[in-house]
Order: sequence, then C-alpha cells, then structure tokens
Amino acid sequence: MSVIQTVFSAELPAREHLLIQKHRISTDPDGPRMAVVTGVHGDELEGQYIAYELGNILENNLDKLHGTVDIYPAVNPLGINSIERGVPMFDLDLNRTFPGDAEGDLTETLAAAVVDDIAGACVAVDIHASNIFLREMPQVRINELTSKTLVPLAPLLNVDYVWVHASATVLESTLAYSLNAKDTPTLVVETGVGMRITEEYCHRLTQGLLRLAAHFGIWNGDFERGRTPIISRDGKVNYLNAGHAGIFLPRAPHGTMVSEGQLVGIIADPLKGEIVEEIVAPADGLLFTLREYPIVYPGSLLARILADVPVTYPEDADHDINDPKFSVLRGDI
Repeated sequence: MSVIQTVFSAELPAREHLLIQKHRISTDPDGPRMAVVTGVHGDELEGQYIAYELGNILENNLDKLHGTVDIYPAVNPLGINSIERGVPMFDLDLNRTFPGDAEGDLTETLAAAVVDDIAGACVAVDIHASNIFLREMPQVRINELTSKTLVPLAPLLNVDYVWVHASATVLESTLAYSLNAKDTPTLVVETGVGMRITEEYCHRLTQGLLRLAAHFGIWNGDFERGRTPIISRDGKVNYLNAGHAGIFLPRAPHGTMVSEGQLVGIIADPLKGEIVEEIVAPADGLLFTLREYPIVYPGSLLARILADVPVTYPEDADHDINDPKFSVLRGDI
C-alpha cells in the first residue's frame, strides 16, 4: 500500500491553504513503523532529495518491505515555498515550537499534530541541512540524555560523525527532543549546506535509512554499508571564528584531517587588496564544518575541527560492535 495522507490542514488568509502531508508506504499496518521527517526548516533542502529517493526505492520494492515507512518531506511547506528558514508571516523557527499545543495558535496546533502523528514509531529520523553559510559532513547529533538508546543506532545511518551534545545545550522545544520524551527514539541528521542538494551525501543517507529499517525488521532488501563514524562529545570540538571582516577563502578541503598549525583558510580585504588574517588549525583533527558563504565579519564561524577522533561509545551503551548490524566498513575520513 502506498498512499498520501494529510497530517495537518488549515485555511490561511488570501485564499491560501496550509497542508502537511506524508507518504505512507506499508505492507503490514500491524508491523514496525519508521518515520523519516524533513523540511522543518524551509531553507534546508537536502532532505527533499532523500524523501524522493527513499520513496522511489520502497515503491519499487514492496516485496522487501515488512512494515510501514512514513515519509514527511515538508513539515514547513510555507518556508520551503518561500525559501525561508522559519514559518513566513509568523516570524518564528518551527523547531522551537514543539511539542506544540492542540488548543494553541496555528503553529502550535501544527506542531502538536506532527508530534502526535509520528509518536509511537519504533524509530524516527529528523533530517536537517546546514544553513547557507556552513557546509557540514553527514553527522548525527544526539542529546547525552538519550545517548544510551541512540548512539548504537547512529552508525547505521552511514554518517561520518556522531556528535553527542551536553544536555544543557539541547533545546527542549525541538521535534527530536519532544519525540524522544514520548519514548519514540529519534535521531537528528545534519548534512550538506542550506539551499543546496549534495547528491552524494543524500544517497549515503538514503542507504543508511534502508540499513536502519533493516535493523528493525522493516526492510530485507539491499543497502550500502558506510564507514565507522567518529563518535565524540562537545569538549573535543574546536570552533574557528573570524577576527576580521572580509572574504573567507578556504585553503583546506572540507571533510579531511588537518594538522595543528595547518592553514585552514584566509580572510582577504577586497578594499585594501591584502590578506588580513590567516586561519590555522589549533590542533590535529577532522575538519567537519567549513564556511561556505564567503562574506565574514568579526566573530563569524569559519570552521569546526574535531580534535580527537577515536571511535568510542558510552561505556554503558548496550551494543556489540561485532554484531552484524554494526559490521560497517572502516575507512579514512
């Protein structure tokens, strides 16, 4: 069975209509269910490609599907249509309104409807891209409060990096936090760059979603296995910020290992015709975030470098890396 279902609907001024839909692909309504969510931010488009590719694969291989996959390609359709990060007219970030309120205003009722529709899935994946300023390697971000449940699942998504955040830095008003609070294990993926589609990253994540579905018995078809991701916590990440205004020109490739003192990029002054700052790596590590938009001002984020890159898991995580579901291919990042 493949059907388009309405999750939320509301009339808007000027004869406009707000409609949130999902693509439900199911061969066993009583079997396990996976939810794939994207489009919470209107300027993050990587998930649009993933929704298309995943839906296409499942539609053409229903004999390999044993359960339900719900794909939500546009939770913020107004933002996508107008290429705005937040919800137009309301001037707010939708990912700061969850879990919502069924008796609240429009955005609160929308948020509540989305949470209620996803809740109860055996696993959910909330796909984001970066903004227009920064390019990110495929990564999963996890609140340390849910790390015991989610860290063993994260490598299945074929990402390069799993970033476990301190609980103090995680907002309770996000979709992922709200779903995890309802005992719906939810992984947040960040990848690519805003307003663009990086097909290589999207393909890897689509294959990772099939792999995750296979782990839960929803899929028994083929999927590609990714490399073992690096797993770290906040203390190992170095932030590189601009000290001067100008144009930032990268000098180290994104997604590569850099050495302490290596030139990561320069800031040039177009008016004076000179280099005003050289940005160097403060430590050996993985350059997993790199500035994409060249105009910078003092304080602008230019890069993030993971200073320590061994593959580690929380000591109390219930997993076995020798289990077939964790038998990923090791490779240099």
